[in-house]
Amino acid sequence: MKSWIAFWNILMKDMRNYYLKPPNISWGLVFPVAWTLMFFLKSGTGVDVRELLPGVMSLSILFGTTSVLAVTMTFERRSRSFERLLLAPLDLNFLMLAKTSGAILFGIVNAFVPVLFASFLTNLSGISWVSVLGAVFLIAVTSTLLGLFIAVSVKEIFEAQTFSNFFRFPMIFLCGLFIPVQALPSFLKPLSYVLPLTYGADILKSSINQNGHLGLLVNFLILLGFSMGLFALSIRNVKLKWIS
Repeated sequence: MKSWIAFWNILMKDMRNYYLKPPNISWGLVFPVAWTLMFFLKSGTGVDVRELLPGVMSLSILFGTTSVLAVTMTFERRSRSFERLLLAPLDLNFLMLAKTSGAILFGIVNAFVPVLFASFLTNLSGISWVSVLGAVFLIAVTSTLLGLFIAVSVKEIFEAQTFSNFFRFPMIFLCGLFIPVQALPSFLKPLSYVLPLTYGADILKSSINQNGHLGLLVNFLILLGFSMGLFALSIRNVKLKWIS
């Protein structure tokens, strides 16, 4: 019970100090809105809004979670507030779950900003919302853990942003968000399949447009594997670089 109280307090502290601050709220709203308008306004030229929706949702999650978590964790490391948390009688795995939960929630909220806009532009009937929610959650988890991995790997905030872009911008083109993976050159396809966003975007495509190219079960299992692997890798790096 005490561990869950600590979890809740850490989450609420992060929400107050970081995620509910005006700059982050504006970032969380403006960024997905900007992506949405940029792509959906183009739909006036004949592009189907529903075809764009999985990619825009994925981008909103990816950029929202990695940007916020990588910066906040790096800032806490520099201000030594994270070191004070490490002194608490709390399991490290549980502590890192608490620190990442806020970013996961932030990413989930970001994902549905494009859905709100799309609801005014097209008919969203026939969507499998259960699998959409599952995909959004797992994309938020893997993207957040990618942000955590980046935060643990750098010392300065500007390094976190630069390192984040090293992963994020290639993922726009490699993960099947707007260009199908099948249409990529053969030498790029292996890169697509080692990126977790590929599988999350494919679930969204299957759930929204029924045009995914992998099975839902396969996608969910692979995303769960990525989640556990990224979490284990981040915990290992925290122990090596922040504790030892």
